[in-house]
Amino acid sequence: MQSWLNNLDLLIKSRTPLIWIKTKEEERLYKFIESTCKRLNKKRIICWDCVNGISGSLNEEKKFSNNPLGILNWIKNQNNEVSTILLIKDFHKFYDDPNISRTIKEISFSLKETTHNVIFSSHIYPSSDELDELLTIIDLPLPDQTELKALIKNIALKSDSSIDDSDLNELALASSGLSELRVRQVAARSLTQRGKISKADLKDILEEKKQAISRSEILEFFDSKSQQKDIGGLKILKNWLHQRHQAFSSEAREYGLPLPKGVLLVGPQGTGKSLTAKAIASNWSMPLLKLDVGRLFSGLVGSSEARTRETISRAEAMSPCILWIDEIDKGFGGDARSDGGTSQRVLASLLTWMAEKESAVFVIATANAIDRLPPELLRKGRFDEIFFLDLPKEEERLSILDLHLKKRRPNYNFQLSTIVDRTNGYSGAELEQSVIEAMHHAFSERREITERDLIKAVSELVPLSRTAKEQIDQLKEWSSTGRARQAS
Repeated sequence: MQSWLNNLDLLIKSRTPLIWIKTKEEERLYKFIESTCKRLNKKRIICWDCVNGISGSLNEEKKFSNNPLGILNWIKNQNNEVSTILLIKDFHKFYDDPNISRTIKEISFSLKETTHNVIFSSHIYPSSDELDELLTIIDLPLPDQTELKALIKNIALKSDSSIDDSDLNELALASSGLSELRVRQVAARSLTQRGKISKADLKDILEEKKQAISRSEILEFFDSKSQQKDIGGLKILKNWLHQRHQAFSSEAREYGLPLPKGVLLVGPQGTGKSLTAKAIASNWSMPLLKLDVGRLFSGLVGSSEARTRETISRAEAMSPCILWIDEIDKGFGGDARSDGGTSQRVLASLLTWMAEKESAVFVIATANAIDRLPPELLRKGRFDEIFFLDLPKEEERLSILDLHLKKRRPNYNFQLSTIVDRTNGYSGAELEQSVIEAMHHAFSERREITERDLIKAVSELVPLSRTAKEQIDQLKEWSSTGRARQAS
């Protein structure tokens, strides 16, 4: 947050006339502008909105209410005796008026000769390209850990709640990605229910984060209960993930290790790619954010790129977290010419962020068809590693069958060797379905499941390795050239 404040100070000191700040947190923004004024010895802050008109140090409340052109002409006509920051709220509602556009152009030149600055506050970016060159556009990031700790500690002190450093750190970390207003609302509910701020508030914070993510429409907060023990086989992948989890620790930073970037999981359907993503989030105790690539693409020109920036910003604010991009080949595997190059621009934004990001966002992407993946996605530096999840071998099939049987019928007492021999080419999902089908046979006759039920179930199922043999052979050939590590 300090770097953002330094940037704002620099813009004000360098007489940047027009600054557009994208945020929904008007009260928090005002506090930052106020602190900037004190540091830079600015004389006054004047606020304007269409309902209340002018407010601030001037005794002219309601002046220019519902008159955006009036307030722009007012700042244009101010002399240089009292350096002023004019904060204009919700200006996107008046942005397309030709009179206002003309006046903004005039102000952008006239204010350079003064010590005045105009800051536009809005929850969206400016909608017109006409004035882009005249505006300096910045985002107000969500509160960082330092801010959140100070905020929670201040609320605790005011409510006479004693909170130790360990609980404070945990609450602040859990609150990552929430606005200051949302944190205050969670705190208010906690004080009403329990009379104090404590570690018990973590559940409320998690629920608030789910609601914040659901409002984005593009990201989904995925509540995962899967564990790595629920996945049969994939030992090499599991060991690799265990190492990467350790790399998120402060000890790893001191050792000189960078934060892990992510992993691309490639393989036929049903081999455990999505299950692995869910299990990682649960094992690492990190929130799992699922990205719906299809929702990134909007009909308005430039909207898809804006949505991508917003998604990246929201994911980074939630860090440390897992960002799960399921079936990325379907999202970016189409013909770029059919959408005017939008998918390529969105992909380029994602790839640049993945290569340069310094936040604790671990990206897990899954893909079923390697021929549809853009080559730039497979370049080193995007992901830490690319793993190929093949159809399970004999030992893994035994492990998967045993896992699903013990999960549902912990007291089963028959050998699995015959079933293992008959399921060559079956995926993990198909083996699970075979167990469920066998249980249907047994349950219909109100008895315990037997080896015969399972043999019957696997004989009736036609695996994907037969119906999509060419695609799976292509995947195996691709992985055999050394372009991906084997997960098993």
